[in-house]
Amino acid sequence: MRLGILGGGQLGRMLALAAHPLGVRPTVLDPAAEACAGHVCPHVRGEFDDFRALYELAQASDVVTYEFENVPVESARWLAERVPVFPPPRALEVSQDRVVEKTFLNSLGVPTPPFAAVETRAEFDAAVTAIGLPAVLKTRRFGYDGKGQAVIRTPADADHAWETLGGRPLILEGFVPFDRELSILAVRGRDGSIGTYPLVENEHRDGILHRSVAPAGDLGEELGERAAEYAARILTELDYVGVLAVEWFQDGPRLLANEMAPRVHNSGHWSIEGAHCSQFENHVRAVCGLPLGRCDAAGWSAMFNFIGTVPAAAAVLADPAAHLHHYGKADRPGRKVGHVTLRAGGADELAEKLPGWSAAFDRPRAGG
Repeated sequence: MRLGILGGGQLGRMLALAAHPLGVRPTVLDPAAEACAGHVCPHVRGEFDDFRALYELAQASDVVTYEFENVPVESARWLAERVPVFPPPRALEVSQDRVVEKTFLNSLGVPTPPFAAVETRAEFDAAVTAIGLPAVLKTRRFGYDGKGQAVIRTPADADHAWETLGGRPLILEGFVPFDRELSILAVRGRDGSIGTYPLVENEHRDGILHRSVAPAGDLGEELGERAAEYAARILTELDYVGVLAVEWFQDGPRLLANEMAPRVHNSGHWSIEGAHCSQFENHVRAVCGLPLGRCDAAGWSAMFNFIGTVPAAAAVLADPAAHLHHYGKADRPGRKVGHVTLRAGGADELAEKLPGWSAAFDRPRAGG
């Protein structure tokens, strides 16, 4: 089986690494000369709308997937006429526009913060009046890691936000005074079977995921079941194949969907060492038509991103519970260049070790 991957970043790299033991031969397409996934599998260099490069990938693949949601939908559809593409292009279309995405989620009974589409200053002012402050103004497309958005707490903030972001399609969302941020990853196979990973608690800094703790503590059975049910509705409606991530705000007993990602996800990196079958292996299994692996946690884990630069391997691995992942990227401020997953034997041990791990791994590095 040959697997084509649109995107050659760290997610494509980890998908390729998960594919090899299964006898699946990966190839990535990416415009970067030094795409880090290209270190571990063949690399077709080209833009995502370069049909010569897309044709070369199709010729090298029995099935194609993608590592990020901003792949042009037209490219995915063009490929789907020549080779199976999973997740389906419709999942890309839904996730690429925040208004379309939240409208889709609401249509399935999945709750979200209040929102309104905004294109003109008059629509913006009307939306602020209807939704109230505080609120968050975001671009409808291409925002990630906190980019393309502004928090509005006062009328003066509203003026500044419009000056910064106005003149393009936007969305205004009600600000949620959440207790914490959670995410769930679910996977659906070609046969319609569904597996769900446990809810994970996430901490973001400057819009970038800093730490994930898996499984999230103090949840109660009902909250996890509700998140899994919502994810299953999305997977089924889209006739989805592969791993899907849904990010949530927890507001007391409520879960409000922030966004969905039709791909493997940063908040699932813990699963490489912390679950019976990682999100990456399960994604490869799903899109290649193989049986799904177990999604339950094999223990308790904390994952920290390295932003800007990766610490010396010896310093990280001095902790016998540490599992280091270096993405092979050049150092750059604000760039995800690696992560560490730390394992614990139980919930109490995780709670006991987490403050020390945070002190060791939560310092900003290289401008991150």
